[in-house]
Amino acid sequence: EVCTAVKGPFLHQVCEAGGADIAIYLDPDTALFAPLDPLVAMLQRDDILLTPHLIDPNEDPAAILDNDLSASRTGIFNLGFVAIRTTGEGARFARWWNDRLLAFCYDDIPNGLFVDQRWCDHVPALFDRVKVIRDPGYNVASWNLSKRKVAITRQGEILVNGATLRFWHFTKLGPTGDVMTKRYAGDNFEVYEIWRWYKEAVAAATDPAIPERWWAYGQFDDGAAISKPQRVLYRERADLQTAFPDPFAGGYQAWWKAEGPGRRG
Repeated sequence: EVCTAVKGPFLHQVCEAGGADIAIYLDPDTALFAPLDPLVAMLQRDDILLTPHLIDPNEDPAAILDNDLSASRTGIFNLGFVAIRTTGEGARFARWWNDRLLAFCYDDIPNGLFVDQRWCDHVPALFDRVKVIRDPGYNVASWNLSKRKVAITRQGEILVNGATLRFWHFTKLGPTGDVMTKRYAGDNFEVYEIWRWYKEAVAAATDPAIPERWWAYGQFDDGAAISKPQRVLYRERADLQTAFPDPFAGGYQAWWKAEGPGRRG
Protein backbone atom coordinates (compact mmCIF):
# COMPACT_ATOMS: atom_id res chain seq x y z
CA GLU A 1 0.00 0.00 0.00
CA VAL A 2 2.65 2.53 0.98
CA CYS A 3 4.85 1.68 -2.03
CA THR A 4 2.00 2.30 -4.46
CA ALA A 5 0.69 5.38 -2.63
CA VAL A 6 3.80 7.37 -3.59
CA LYS A 7 2.95 7.43 -7.29
CA GLY A 8 0.26 10.11 -7.28
CA PRO A 9 2.18 12.44 -4.94
CA PHE A 10 5.32 11.97 -7.06
CA LEU A 11 3.58 13.02 -10.26
CA HIS A 12 1.75 15.89 -8.55
CA GLN A 13 5.00 17.23 -7.09
CA VAL A 14 6.66 17.10 -10.50
CA CYS A 15 3.78 19.13 -11.95
CA GLU A 16 3.91 21.66 -9.11
CA ALA A 17 7.69 22.06 -9.30
CA GLY A 18 7.70 23.02 -12.97
CA GLY A 19 10.74 22.69 -15.18
CA ALA A 20 9.61 19.49 -16.91
CA ASP A 21 7.14 19.21 -19.78
CA ILE A 22 6.40 15.52 -19.24
CA ALA A 23 6.75 12.94 -16.48
CA ILE A 24 7.04 9.17 -16.92
CA TYR A 25 6.61 6.81 -13.98
CA LEU A 26 7.90 3.22 -14.12
CA ASP A 27 7.72 0.65 -11.33
CA PRO A 28 11.11 -0.45 -9.93
CA ASP A 29 10.50 -3.98 -11.23
CA THR A 30 10.47 -2.86 -14.86
CA ALA A 31 13.39 -2.80 -17.28
CA LEU A 32 13.76 -0.75 -20.45
CA PHE A 33 14.86 -2.53 -23.62
CA ALA A 34 14.43 0.28 -26.17
CA PRO A 35 14.12 4.08 -26.13
CA LEU A 36 10.81 5.61 -25.05
CA ASP A 37 10.86 8.29 -27.75
CA PRO A 38 7.43 7.19 -29.06
CA LEU A 39 5.92 8.13 -25.68
CA VAL A 40 7.36 11.63 -25.97
CA ALA A 41 5.74 11.90 -29.42
CA MET A 42 2.39 10.68 -28.05
CA LEU A 43 2.51 13.32 -25.34
CA GLN A 44 2.60 16.04 -27.98
CA ARG A 45 -0.99 15.07 -28.77
CA ASP A 46 -2.32 13.57 -25.53
CA ASP A 47 -1.92 14.46 -21.85
CA ILE A 48 -2.26 11.06 -20.14
CA LEU A 49 -0.89 7.69 -21.32
CA LEU A 50 -2.02 4.38 -19.83
CA THR A 51 -1.33 0.72 -20.62
CA PRO A 52 -4.07 -1.86 -20.01
CA HIS A 53 -3.24 -5.25 -18.57
CA LEU A 54 -4.71 -6.82 -21.72
CA ILE A 55 -4.96 -5.55 -25.29
CA ASP A 56 -6.27 -8.81 -26.80
CA PRO A 57 -9.09 -10.93 -25.39
CA ASN A 58 -8.31 -14.41 -24.12
CA GLU A 59 -10.36 -17.37 -25.31
CA ASP A 60 -8.92 -20.11 -23.11
CA PRO A 61 -11.02 -20.51 -19.92
CA ALA A 62 -7.94 -20.82 -17.69
CA ALA A 63 -6.42 -17.65 -19.15
CA ILE A 64 -9.71 -15.81 -18.67
CA LEU A 65 -9.76 -16.83 -15.01
CA ASP A 66 -6.10 -15.95 -14.45
CA ASN A 67 -5.83 -12.77 -16.48
CA ASP A 68 -9.15 -11.25 -17.54
CA LEU A 69 -10.87 -11.68 -14.19
CA SER A 70 -7.72 -10.67 -12.34
CA ALA A 71 -7.73 -7.38 -14.24
CA SER A 72 -11.40 -6.93 -13.40
CA ARG A 73 -10.54 -7.22 -9.71
CA THR A 74 -7.29 -5.25 -9.60
CA GLY A 75 -7.80 -2.67 -12.36
CA ILE A 76 -8.10 -2.50 -16.13
CA PHE A 77 -4.86 -0.51 -16.42
CA ASN A 78 -1.52 -1.52 -14.98
CA LEU A 79 -0.10 1.44 -13.11
CA GLY A 80 3.44 0.13 -13.16
CA PHE A 81 3.56 2.71 -15.92
CA VAL A 82 1.92 6.07 -16.46
CA ALA A 83 3.05 9.10 -18.43
CA ILE A 84 1.63 12.61 -18.39
CA ARG A 85 2.13 16.13 -19.58
CA THR A 86 2.75 18.27 -16.51
CA THR A 87 0.14 20.82 -17.56
CA GLY A 88 -3.50 20.65 -18.61
CA GLU A 89 -5.28 17.35 -18.12
CA GLY A 90 -2.06 15.66 -17.05
CA ALA A 91 -1.65 18.03 -14.11
CA ARG A 92 -5.34 17.74 -13.23
CA PHE A 93 -5.04 13.94 -13.23
CA ALA A 94 -1.90 14.08 -11.06
CA ARG A 95 -3.66 16.18 -8.41
CA TRP A 96 -6.73 13.90 -8.44
CA TRP A 97 -4.65 10.73 -8.16
CA ASN A 98 -2.53 12.33 -5.43
CA ASP A 99 -5.66 13.06 -3.39
CA ARG A 100 -7.17 9.61 -3.91
CA LEU A 101 -4.00 7.72 -2.98
CA LEU A 102 -3.30 9.78 0.13
CA ALA A 103 -6.80 8.95 1.39
CA PHE A 104 -7.71 5.58 -0.15
CA CYS A 105 -4.65 3.58 -1.28
CA TYR A 106 -5.69 0.28 0.31
CA ASP A 107 -5.61 -3.35 -0.71
CA ASP A 108 -9.31 -3.97 -0.11
CA ILE A 109 -10.77 -5.66 -3.19
CA PRO A 110 -14.15 -6.53 -1.54
CA ASN A 111 -14.76 -2.78 -1.11
CA GLY A 112 -13.67 -1.87 -4.63
CA LEU A 113 -10.10 -0.84 -3.82
CA PHE A 114 -6.84 -2.24 -5.08
CA VAL A 115 -4.18 0.24 -3.99
CA ASP A 116 -3.41 2.73 -6.79
CA GLN A 117 -4.85 0.83 -9.74
CA ARG A 118 -8.61 0.58 -9.39
CA TRP A 119 -8.86 4.36 -9.18
CA CYS A 120 -7.52 4.68 -12.70
CA ASP A 121 -10.40 2.70 -14.18
CA HIS A 122 -12.17 6.08 -13.93
CA VAL A 123 -9.56 8.03 -15.88
CA PRO A 124 -11.02 7.73 -19.43
CA ALA A 125 -14.38 8.94 -18.06
CA LEU A 126 -13.05 11.78 -15.90
CA PHE A 127 -10.33 13.26 -18.10
CA ASP A 128 -9.83 14.32 -21.70
CA ARG A 129 -6.76 13.73 -23.86
CA VAL A 130 -6.26 10.20 -22.54
CA LYS A 131 -4.51 7.67 -24.77
CA VAL A 132 -4.68 3.93 -24.13
CA ILE A 133 -1.50 2.39 -25.55
CA ARG A 134 -2.27 -0.82 -27.42
CA ASP A 135 1.26 -1.48 -28.69
CA PRO A 136 2.27 -4.98 -27.44
CA GLY A 137 5.85 -3.83 -26.82
CA TYR A 138 4.85 -1.85 -23.74
CA ASN A 139 4.36 -3.35 -20.27
CA VAL A 140 4.94 -7.00 -21.18
CA ALA A 141 4.29 -9.19 -18.14
CA SER A 142 3.06 -12.60 -17.05
CA TRP A 143 -0.59 -11.47 -17.23
CA ASN A 144 -0.44 -10.82 -21.00
CA LEU A 145 2.02 -13.48 -22.20
CA SER A 146 -0.92 -15.65 -23.23
CA LYS A 147 -1.38 -13.23 -26.14
CA ARG A 148 2.17 -11.99 -26.76
CA LYS A 149 4.87 -13.90 -28.64
CA VAL A 150 8.45 -12.84 -27.93
CA ALA A 151 11.21 -13.22 -30.53
CA ILE A 152 14.87 -12.16 -30.66
CA THR A 153 16.32 -11.27 -34.06
CA ARG A 154 19.81 -12.13 -35.29
CA GLN A 155 20.73 -8.52 -34.57
CA GLY A 156 19.61 -8.89 -30.95
CA GLU A 157 16.41 -6.83 -31.21
CA ILE A 158 13.59 -8.15 -29.03
CA LEU A 159 10.16 -8.16 -30.67
CA VAL A 160 6.73 -8.76 -29.17
CA ASN A 161 4.10 -9.75 -31.73
CA GLY A 162 6.43 -8.11 -34.24
CA ALA A 163 6.69 -4.79 -32.35
CA THR A 164 9.81 -3.53 -30.60
CA LEU A 165 9.94 -4.46 -26.92
CA ARG A 166 10.03 -1.16 -25.01
CA PHE A 167 9.79 -2.33 -21.42
CA TRP A 168 9.07 -5.51 -19.48
CA HIS A 169 7.33 -5.60 -16.12
CA PHE A 170 8.95 -8.36 -14.03
CA THR A 171 6.11 -8.61 -11.54
CA LYS A 172 6.14 -11.12 -8.67
CA LEU A 173 9.79 -12.12 -8.89
CA GLY A 174 9.92 -15.56 -7.29
CA PRO A 175 7.71 -18.69 -7.27
CA THR A 176 4.45 -16.95 -8.23
CA GLY A 177 6.00 -15.14 -11.18
CA ASP A 178 7.76 -18.32 -12.30
CA VAL A 179 4.53 -20.35 -12.26
CA MET A 180 2.52 -17.79 -14.22
CA THR A 181 5.33 -17.19 -16.70
CA LYS A 182 5.78 -20.91 -17.40
CA ARG A 183 2.02 -21.39 -17.71
CA TYR A 184 1.69 -18.81 -20.48
CA ALA A 185 5.13 -18.63 -22.10
CA GLY A 186 5.07 -22.33 -22.88
CA ASP A 187 7.84 -23.08 -25.38
CA ASN A 188 8.54 -19.39 -26.05
CA PHE A 189 12.10 -19.83 -24.80
CA GLU A 190 13.07 -16.21 -25.41
CA VAL A 191 10.86 -15.31 -22.43
CA TYR A 192 12.95 -17.49 -20.09
CA GLU A 193 16.16 -15.97 -21.41
CA ILE A 194 14.88 -12.47 -20.60
CA TRP A 195 13.85 -13.59 -17.12
CA ARG A 196 17.27 -15.22 -16.58
CA TRP A 197 18.96 -11.94 -17.42
CA TYR A 198 16.71 -10.02 -15.01
CA LYS A 199 17.21 -12.42 -12.10
CA GLU A 200 20.97 -12.22 -12.52
CA ALA A 201 20.79 -8.40 -12.60
CA VAL A 202 18.70 -8.34 -9.40
CA ALA A 203 21.07 -10.74 -7.65
CA ALA A 204 24.05 -8.58 -8.60
CA ALA A 205 22.34 -5.47 -7.19
CA THR A 206 21.12 -7.09 -3.96
CA ASP A 207 22.70 -5.82 -0.73
CA PRO A 208 23.16 -8.79 1.64
CA ALA A 209 23.09 -6.41 4.62
CA ILE A 210 19.37 -5.75 4.06
CA PRO A 211 17.15 -8.56 5.42
CA GLU A 212 14.76 -10.02 2.86
CA ARG A 213 11.34 -8.29 2.84
CA TRP A 214 12.53 -5.85 5.52
CA TRP A 215 10.34 -2.80 6.14
CA ALA A 216 11.07 0.07 8.51
CA TYR A 217 7.45 0.37 9.68
CA GLY A 218 6.71 -3.29 10.33
CA GLN A 219 7.36 -3.26 14.08
CA PHE A 220 6.51 -1.37 17.25
CA ASP A 221 9.39 0.39 18.98
CA ASP A 222 9.96 -2.67 21.19
CA GLY A 223 10.46 -4.90 18.15
CA ALA A 224 7.06 -6.63 18.26
CA ALA A 225 5.53 -7.18 14.81
CA ILE A 226 2.52 -5.02 13.91
CA SER A 227 -0.38 -7.16 12.71
CA LYS A 228 -2.75 -6.13 9.92
CA PRO A 229 -5.76 -5.87 12.30
CA GLN A 230 -3.76 -3.50 14.52
CA ARG A 231 -2.83 -1.37 11.50
CA VAL A 232 -6.33 -1.29 9.99
CA LEU A 233 -8.06 -0.39 13.26
CA TYR A 234 -5.67 2.52 13.86
CA ARG A 235 -6.17 3.95 10.37
CA GLU A 236 -9.98 3.70 10.66
CA ARG A 237 -10.37 5.34 14.07
CA ALA A 238 -9.63 9.05 14.44
CA ASP A 239 -9.95 8.77 18.25
CA LEU A 240 -7.03 6.33 18.37
CA GLN A 241 -4.95 8.54 16.08
CA THR A 242 -5.59 11.48 18.42
CA ALA A 243 -4.89 9.48 21.58
CA PHE A 244 -1.73 7.86 20.19
CA PRO A 245 -0.16 10.24 17.64
CA ASP A 246 2.93 7.99 17.50
CA PRO A 247 1.46 4.52 16.95
CA PHE A 248 4.86 2.86 17.17
CA ALA A 249 5.46 3.93 20.77
CA GLY A 250 4.09 1.83 23.60
CA GLY A 251 0.74 3.59 24.10
CA TYR A 252 -1.26 2.11 21.24
CA GLN A 253 0.28 -1.32 21.71
CA ALA A 254 -0.67 -1.27 25.43
CA TRP A 255 -4.20 -0.12 24.60
CA TRP A 256 -4.58 -2.96 22.10
CA LYS A 257 -3.57 -5.53 24.68
CA ALA A 258 -5.85 -4.07 27.39
CA GLU A 259 -8.91 -2.87 25.49
CA GLY A 260 -8.59 -3.66 21.82
CA PRO A 261 -10.19 -6.49 19.84
CA GLY A 262 -7.12 -8.61 20.56
CA ARG A 263 -7.60 -8.67 24.34
CA ARG A 264 -8.77 -11.81 26.10
CA GLY A 265 -12.06 -11.54 27.98
